[in-house]
Order: sequence, then C-alpha cells, then structure tokens
Amino acid sequence: MTTASTVLATTVYIDGANRPFGEITVAQARARADELRAAIGFGPTVRVMPVAQAWRELMMVMERAGVETVAQLDPAAVMELAPKLWIVPPGGTLL
Repeated sequence: MTTASTVLATTVYIDGANRPFGEITVAQARARADELRAAIGFGPTVRVMPVAQAWRELMMVMERAGVETVAQLDPAAVMELAPKLWIVPPGGTLL
C-alpha cells in the first residue's frame, strides 16, 4: 500500500534534477504544467493533456492552501493528486 510519505519521497525529474515530490514548489508545478501543455499536439501526444491538467491542478491547490511545497499539503490531497500526476501510476504501484 502506498502512503503519503512514500509519495512525497518519490523522485521527480524537474528543473534539471531528480527531486523528492514533496520538495516541489508552486513555481515548479506551474513550470511542469506549462512544459507538458506545450508538448500536447495530436496523435499520441494528446495523452499528455490530463497529466498537464493535473500539474495545473496541483499548482492551484498549493496556491489556495498557501503552501510553498507539496509536502506542506494535506496528505489526503497529496494522495488524491499523485495518480493524476503519474507520481504513482493510476493502478497505485510502480511494480
């Protein structure tokens, strides 16, 4: 079973380095959403759209909560967003 602490410790490649998901800032979430949105075209790249939207949703949730990093969010919010962001695959496990 995946826990919030496991999700927060999962590394994400962002800003040219692997970083724990919990350390991602609002600005980094915004940049990832913009980066993914720019990659959306037609054909297979359309599949990126929901992930780009999830990163935008993360950014908005963080802004509304007034937090600086993902780790400061409520664990329930982290667990709800993680599969949409592909931090944890939608099935719930990396294996």
